[in-house]
Amino acid sequence: MAKPVAIILLNWNTPEHTVNCILSLKQYCDEALFDIIVADNGSADNSLTIFKARFPELIYIENKENLGFAEGNNRGLLYSIEKGYTYSLVMNTDTLVDQDLVKCLLTHMDSHPQAAAVQPAIYWMHDKTKIWNGAGSFNRLSGKTISDTTVPGETDLLSYKVAEWVTGCCMFIRNSVLAKSGLFNKLFFLYYEDVELSFRMRGAGFEVHYLPSCRMYHEAGVSAKVSAPKKEGALSPVIHYYVSRNHIWFLRQYGSAVCYPVNIIYNGFYYLALLAYFVLRRRNEKAGYLIKGLKEGIFTSKNLIWPKNN
Repeated sequence: MAKPVAIILLNWNTPEHTVNCILSLKQYCDEALFDIIVADNGSADNSLTIFKARFPELIYIENKENLGFAEGNNRGLLYSIEKGYTYSLVMNTDTLVDQDLVKCLLTHMDSHPQAAAVQPAIYWMHDKTKIWNGAGSFNRLSGKTISDTTVPGETDLLSYKVAEWVTGCCMFIRNSVLAKSGLFNKLFFLYYEDVELSFRMRGAGFEVHYLPSCRMYHEAGVSAKVSAPKKEGALSPVIHYYVSRNHIWFLRQYGSAVCYPVNIIYNGFYYLALLAYFVLRRRNEKAGYLIKGLKEGIFTSKNLIWPKNN
């Protein structure tokens, strides 16, 4: 009998985290339900050699370069769809589980055909009493995407919430919906690609769900911190380029025109303050990437970002 779920793990120079994630899945989840696909984004640290020696039974996709979160995961999603899996579970590799997460999410999706995707409650790795990411929403007035970090109570664990978006940190997706909505937008590369896909799937007539009875733990930001120069702080400077650019792209496509004046004032002050901070702290590379992100966010043609939708 074919397995219903393909778990997609995208690795980029983080073999230790990926190994721990795989071991966690194998320890707590029923392997009769899933296959693991490891997509490697052109790692330069012999990651694939390490994985293949330790887990020869897994499926491997070798991307020759860093394709980003969006297209890197798309390679795994395409394999999942082409091989006939019913669902794909996109997971960050800096995560761990302590319950049968796959069975929990699979059971929910099987009984809720209106759902395109579902995510669990994601707790911080360093403090497992606090939520890193919960139900996703979008404040159209401010233009901010928000994750509810309220720790679920006993009654919350008995149900689910219809969210506006689910996080790519752990995104259990119905493959038949992806065939209609399309995969991650590869031009987003990194950040907001999960929010954008959620809105596209909802636009196709489906829901996305938050299921707090399922849980996992996330370290958060491992790849973003790997190559960050010390003089520029702990976070890689290029992150500010992708976050600012993709945030503006998202607002241009899914924001409310009525709210644009408030969006511009609210986010304009935020980005100006952030730029001033970088300049004062002499974090020139971060300032440069932020300016580049803002310019491309505002001036890139929507026909280039969403060619099939225009």
